[in-house]
Amino acid sequence: MTTKRTNDQWLAELQPEHPNYDTAVADLSLILTNGLRRGLLARVNTSAPEFHTQADDFAQEAALKVLDNLDSFAGRSKFTTWAHKIAVSVALTELRRKRWQDSSLDSLTESDGGGDYTPSFVADQAPSPENRTARTELLGYIQNLIDKNLTERQRTALVDSVINGKTTNQIAQALEMKPNAVYKLLHDARVKLKKSLAKDGYTPGDILQVFD
Repeated sequence: MTTKRTNDQWLAELQPEHPNYDTAVADLSLILTNGLRRGLLARVNTSAPEFHTQADDFAQEAALKVLDNLDSFAGRSKFTTWAHKIAVSVALTELRRKRWQDSSLDSLTESDGGGDYTPSFVADQAPSPENRTARTELLGYIQNLIDKNLTERQRTALVDSVINGKTTNQIAQALEMKPNAVYKLLHDARVKLKKSLAKDGYTPGDILQVFD
């Protein structure tokens, strides 16, 4: 398990002279690897035998890029959110360079509203290409968490509540449950997602910040 750090702690411990430097770099690489595996790379379908090593390679390259650009971190977001964006950029660049061109990769950079993971409620009027890619990657990451960590009923309730805007009574009626049971269902689903986010170095606020 990686150590939780504040932004200032990350910046301090990622300095070569710091006694925790090696541990901090290892933690950063692990966080980036987990994020890429759960989000971006989980959506690229290929039978190539060497593909399973890509997350580690991309994370290592991204960690080096993060270390080289620590001075550019402005502190407007959580440090790991900033680092994840760098990792996504590195991964997309390398995937294109290596010609991993398939529908999964193409869908990561198409315009808002064009993919399964881009609900209209998170799209602004004129998102920048960088922001659009970050949003789409995070949506894919969250969708992957939902698919892997939640039960079918939890997924249905969460999607109906958050995306479709249904009331608890409407969800309860559709699932043939009591409203109180739906409250617990949604609570348990959110707890599971928060734990998975924390494991990868995210907080719910970090995710929401990308869509501001």
